[in-house]
Amino acid sequence: MSFFSFGQSAEIDVVLNDAETRKKAEHKSEDGKKDKYFLFYDGETVSGKVNVTLKNPGKRLEHQGIKIEFVGQIELYYDRGNHHEFVSLVKDLARPGEITQSQTFDFEFTHVEKPYESYTGQNVKLRYFLRATVVRRLNDISKELDIVVHTLSTYPELNSSIKMEVGIEDCLHIEFEYNKSKYHLKDVIVGKIYFLLVRIKIKHMEIDIIKRETTGTGPSVYHENDTIAKYEIMDGAPVRGESIPIRLFLAGYDLTPTMRDINKKFSVRYYLNLVLIDEEERRYFKQQEITLWRKGDVVRKSMSHQAAIASQRFEGSAASESALEQAAKEESG
Repeated sequence: MSFFSFGQSAEIDVVLNDAETRKKAEHKSEDGKKDKYFLFYDGETVSGKVNVTLKNPGKRLEHQGIKIEFVGQIELYYDRGNHHEFVSLVKDLARPGEITQSQTFDFEFTHVEKPYESYTGQNVKLRYFLRATVVRRLNDISKELDIVVHTLSTYPELNSSIKMEVGIEDCLHIEFEYNKSKYHLKDVIVGKIYFLLVRIKIKHMEIDIIKRETTGTGPSVYHENDTIAKYEIMDGAPVRGESIPIRLFLAGYDLTPTMRDINKKFSVRYYLNLVLIDEEERRYFKQQEITLWRKGDVVRKSMSHQAAIASQRFEGSAASESALEQAAKEESG
């Protein structure tokens, strides 16, 4: 990115120190396209270089200071001009003065807290980025580099099965059971449906995974429901006493961890929705919330402590203390 002013201009480039080895993750942009970004976790250091390249060698570039920022912000689409920053760190790279030749500046943000997962939704975006700026009187020169943050969790100790009933008096009685209520993003939902009483003619039955994004507070609350997956259980009429097994693999779907009241701005929740359709096209629903979490697959020792820190933020994860103790042992060992 370059800006032209009286006689001299410059280009800025932000390069991470571990750009060649750091893992990248796919992330959806506002237009729905998926791009790859450098992947970070909570507590990891972010370091690199800012290259300021002069366009016209020999001419000096006056500036009011050079700085780099690490920003975590939430943008609500109905309130575009208002960015809510929950992380804002600044490092001054150079005092006001002038540059007579291209220069490189080192920067390091140590053990940066990144409390939330990167997210792009229907009405909200949570992003992290580095922004380098050459401050000038008339027009600043700046460059941004987006990164992606994943929040890791440990296996929840309390993970009870889900048992539910769907009933219409004297017409229909169905029980369905899922093996647990909390699933990691590559998990398999295993369940069974029992038909105890069937006096209406069911012609179709499916399970949907529904993502519900809630943004805003008070009178300006917006809900967006998105059907992520449809799983056909049966096509045809069941009989009394029949049971149907369910196996729904989550890995193939575009899912995020469950997010509850993120910075008091938005939530993302997931529901299993059982849908029955009878021969007269009447639809019967039963909905149950499930919790999704991201399983840590990082094997490097340096990551174990950060993963444990992240696990503490997972709601209902009683295993986080033991995870921290285990991480400490690995670090010392």
